[in-house]
Amino acid sequence: MKNWLFLAIAIIGEVVATSALKSSEGFTKALPSVVVVVGYGVAFYFLSLALKAIPVGIAYAIWAGLGIVLVTAIAWAFHGQKLDAWAFLGMGLIVSGVAVLNLLSKAGTH
Repeated sequence: MKNWLFLAIAIIGEVVATSALKSSEGFTKALPSVVVVVGYGVAFYFLSLALKAIPVGIAYAIWAGLGIVLVTAIAWAFHGQKLDAWAFLGMGLIVSGVAVLNLLSKAGTH
């Protein structure tokens, strides 16, 4: 169970870091730049811990899928990114794919 918590922390770190990239303005703003570096450090450290028990393909699918949806939601809420019906459909398909991989596929078993 702790490995899934590690994966969740890794995803949060990556989402925070990626979201701060825009605010860093090409690493010219100090505070957002520090958030980017620390966020990615946290993300990769906790991902490495999660990978001790979670297969890399499963972990990365969850990381990427949730990361895409969460970063897009933050971009919409804080950076004025516009989303249309196709964007929502695409994100729904991503989440559905991650759910199928985790709930129905036997790929995650050791």
